[in-house]
Amino acid sequence: MKLRLLLVVGCFCLFAATTIEKPTMKLALLKYSGGGDWYANPTALPNLAEFCNTNLGTNFDPEYATVEVGSAELYNYPFTHMTGHGNVVFSDAEAENMRNYLLAGGFLHIDDNYGMDKFVRPAMKKVFPELEFMELPFSHEIYNKRFMFKNGLPKVHEHDGKSPQGFGLIWEDRLVCFYSFESDLGDGWEDPDVHKDPESVRQEALKMGANILQYAFER
Repeated sequence: MKLRLLLVVGCFCLFAATTIEKPTMKLALLKYSGGGDWYANPTALPNLAEFCNTNLGTNFDPEYATVEVGSAELYNYPFTHMTGHGNVVFSDAEAENMRNYLLAGGFLHIDDNYGMDKFVRPAMKKVFPELEFMELPFSHEIYNKRFMFKNGLPKVHEHDGKSPQGFGLIWEDRLVCFYSFESDLGDGWEDPDVHKDPESVRQEALKMGANILQYAFER
């Protein structure tokens, strides 16, 4: 209930008037165990926050919070971003905390930064044993918010030559977790001099990120 109320208040503040100068909400980066680099792409969330503030009229604090999977602090952040290249391990208590967070109204975006897939799927299976990741159709609302993505996720970086895919965990008709695979959105959100991608590629990544945030807060 606490998080549900926070989501309603957050949605009102973020997508209503833009005259408030003080930031009203922070994005969160998920810190997990297992050895994977959860801290990858340090400039990604600040840039995404600023892009959304400029293009969606939101009021995000560019300084994101770092929150551990099993912490009660997780409930203070309606949107949590998770990334990395390697191993992900959730303890039983952490999996239960993440489950309760998502059931209470929280939203998790997982962005595979390459090499994360075989680890994050078992971890999330521990959170929702009864659910399977489902590929979302291009007609899904998350691709059709402020920015239109008729062909689904943009391709930021090539890894295994696969097409980008967007998967979701759906609980009682509600998308609680969005998993971007073979897209590498977070790399596209980083400062331009980090990966030296064409600006057009960065803009597509930021626009898709804005769609994810808008969807998460307007559900």
